[in-house]
Amino acid sequence: MSTISDIQAELVDEFEMFEDWMSRYEHVIDLGRQLDDFPQEWKTEENKIQGCQSQVWLNVQMRDGKMHIDGTSDAAIVSGLVAIVLRVYSDQAPQDILDAKPDFIGDIGFNDHLSPTRSNGLHSMLRTIYQRAGQNL
Repeated sequence: MSTISDIQAELVDEFEMFEDWMSRYEHVIDLGRQLDDFPQEWKTEENKIQGCQSQVWLNVQMRDGKMHIDGTSDAAIVSGLVAIVLRVYSDQAPQDILDAKPDFIGDIGFNDHLSPTRSNGLHSMLRTIYQRAGQNL
């Protein structure tokens, strides 16, 4: 199992392969298309992320001491952001999540290239994951 730090480094390397931001956005959208199906019964208020312009849901389940996270959104780019967040944090131990800083956001360039509403949504997803990690210690 890769560490959060390793996964973040892989993501940064992956995004560096693209020469411009249009290509990076297309890659984000492609990642979102690869999300696993998200059952309708998981689309609850408890799983809905507040602070996102788009609708976003994250379902967190503890499995063998690790947080398994599924997610979805009703928007293409945001679905890609969900996929990226899941890749970094799903199936990691709560303490490992709490100890990890989300450096990949700045390293990829999302701080400079996401609209303010998408950036707020991304940070809302992260805040929720960190809160759930704290609850599952």
